Amino acid sequence: MKISSEFSKHALSYASLNTIQTQVVHKLLASVKSKPQYILDLGCGSGAICKSIDWHYEKFTGIDFAKGMLELHPKSENIETFYGDFNDKTLFEQLQTQQYDYIFSASALQWAEDLEKVFQGIRTLNAPIALAIFTANTFKTLNTTASLQSLLQSSKEIQKLQEKYFDADFEVVHYTMEFASVREMFQYIKRSGVSGSRKVLNFKETKRLMQEYPLSYLEFEVAFITSGVK
Repeated sequence: MKISSEFSKHALSYASLNTIQTQVVHKLLASVKSKPQYILDLGCGSGAICKSIDWHYEKFTGIDFAKGMLELHPKSENIETFYGDFNDKTLFEQLQTQQYDYIFSASALQWAEDLEKVFQGIRTLNAPIALAIFTANTFKTLNTTASLQSLLQSSKEIQKLQEKYFDADFEVVHYTMEFASVREMFQYIKRSGVSGSRKVLNFKETKRLMQEYPLSYLEFEVAFITSGVK
């Protein structure tokens, strides 16, 4: 299953389950000292950024590759959403016809097929940025226990790329999410979309992982890249 299909499948439950992503959105918006009027949100999902903005703006443009998410995004005269994939370089060619005061992306760019190319595309838009990217240390203990290699890039890899393309602040933040049981934890992983469509364990292996997982929480690591372009 493609990642876009995974997010569309769980679109209705995503917002209620992803409390970590909500914290990420609030931190991103707190880094913005101005009140940008023309806003772009890459990987807008069901509208977490849009719903959390507390100032008036002229136009908000949200882009996502999961149609199920876009259907849930707020709509109004000054809110525009459309289907688009930041892995497609032609998307940024289209976006260059518009001018943006600020570019946001919360919990989406970790799914970039080539993050460097996406950073190149963002840079062509010549606007301040507020990006949050989940790193390879997300689900660190779970992946170690299951002997799985993370699909995500490390914070060091992300930092190296961002220094190449942006004049920006870089910060790594750790979060944890507690669960009443390991079963509840695995239900969260399945329904929240954070698995990235990865299904590599069979039933027996999953059962063993649930028995051996040593923590009552999941770990998340997020790289924040805020303000400026080179």
